[in-house]
Amino acid sequence: MPTEEEIRKALEVVIDPELRRSIVELDMVRSVAAHDNGVVDVTVSLTTAGCPIKGHFQTAVSDAVKSLDGVTHVNVGFDVLSDDQKGELQRKLGRTSLPEGALAQVKNVICIASGKGGVGKSTLTVNLAAALAAEGKLVGALDADVWGYSIPRMLGLGAQKPKVSAERKILPLVAHDIKVMSIGFFVEEDAPVVWRGPMLHKALTQFLEDVQWGELDYLIVDLPPGTGDVSMTLAQLLPQAQFVIITTPQQTAQKVAKRSAGMAEKFKLEVVGVVENMAGFTTPGGERFQIFGEGGGQLLADELDIPLLGKIPLTMPLREQADSGTPLVVTNPDDPAAQAIRQVARGLIAMAPVELPVLQSPAPAAAPKPVGMSLPMA
Repeated sequence: MPTEEEIRKALEVVIDPELRRSIVELDMVRSVAAHDNGVVDVTVSLTTAGCPIKGHFQTAVSDAVKSLDGVTHVNVGFDVLSDDQKGELQRKLGRTSLPEGALAQVKNVICIASGKGGVGKSTLTVNLAAALAAEGKLVGALDADVWGYSIPRMLGLGAQKPKVSAERKILPLVAHDIKVMSIGFFVEEDAPVVWRGPMLHKALTQFLEDVQWGELDYLIVDLPPGTGDVSMTLAQLLPQAQFVIITTPQQTAQKVAKRSAGMAEKFKLEVVGVVENMAGFTTPGGERFQIFGEGGGQLLADELDIPLLGKIPLTMPLREQADSGTPLVVTNPDDPAAQAIRQVARGLIAMAPVELPVLQSPAPAAAPKPVGMSLPMA
């Protein structure tokens, strides 16, 4: 079995994405114990109990230690730095505050992905967010489709600009009870975004770290089509995210959509379901046409061994409301497409982890603390 020194040496490759240094250098590896049966226990101290990148540490620590000879299993545990330890870390970094994690209060991150464009991914993102809000959930929508940004227009926010808080955090705009952020708020309307990978990575990092999302039950992220730079960046920045794959009934589209699922699995992200869009059109006379074929969504769900969350029919109001800036599930919740999207929303709610109430005795009243303001992170 490796020694504690060898294990700590191996853990130097694990980088805190927010502090951008090794967890060994930051003294976040609280304890290491190697056992004769090949099992290693590692405890990592986090800056906050609600750390949104806990899953990143879980995987990275396990992979680093398993690379050592003799290790068969790694147990990764977590605790939280004490106030004194946080103070020491701040001094080491030369900062007046530590990041609390912009997504620390976000319970579920759902990435809406597709293998190709034109399958209605953004329209479904907007309506799914509105459907979750209608179910009483706190919802945000991040338009990460930096080349084909359209969510500001679909929510009637095209001309508005976000403001900045006193803490230098970007305040998302709000429409139909949805907190919204998009690259479209920062460029001229209809202007093309001609950026290479590093600029895209920086912009998306800002949308996740510098936006004051606050408490959310769901953050719905509209990904660009395909498996390029943006999707890979978000997969690395959101290790706790879940993916929903959008496809049309056409089997050719299903084959392309499968690549997005493969990208998510490559980054060890969970793909929770498939949504089949454009699943048939019914005329006013009741005649139904399967314009884009049939069965692609179910076939993809079967191949991935995940549920088909819904089949969204083609309806004219779904397109009309996207153009007018108000989600269909808000204006006409009884439309067949709106009903199907609401069913998808309920399916996501049903899959979310159940939080049990914590029973505890009321804490004694603490003495009031002086009000102050910490400087923003450099």
